[in-house]
Amino acid sequence: MTVKKSEVQKEEDTKVTNAAIFTVNKEDHTLGNMIRHQLLKDPKVLFAGYKVPHPLEHKFVLRIQTTSDYTPQEAFMNAITDLTSELSLFEERFKEAIKEKKDGLD
Repeated sequence: MTVKKSEVQKEEDTKVTNAAIFTVNKEDHTLGNMIRHQLLKDPKVLFAGYKVPHPLEHKFVLRIQTTSDYTPQEAFMNAITDLTSELSLFEERFKEAIKEKKDGLD
């Protein structure tokens, strides 16, 4: 029997107030940096950073600290939601640009 690890694991950061550490499995720098960048756009996020513990491990560790009226989990979920919206818009515009380019060649 194999034990499946959860995609995202959360633990409270005991050294810093209102902070949490999220370990995201089966992902790398690509997603880690996009989420970190999205988090830093939020004025209620005081700190957001990530690291990949080892190049051969397919996971990253994301550390988030927020203001006292906002939890790190809320910030993480909002960043994911906003990032999904931005990527959907990017995909839509990209497809439109390709269609326009193809139509121009005909």
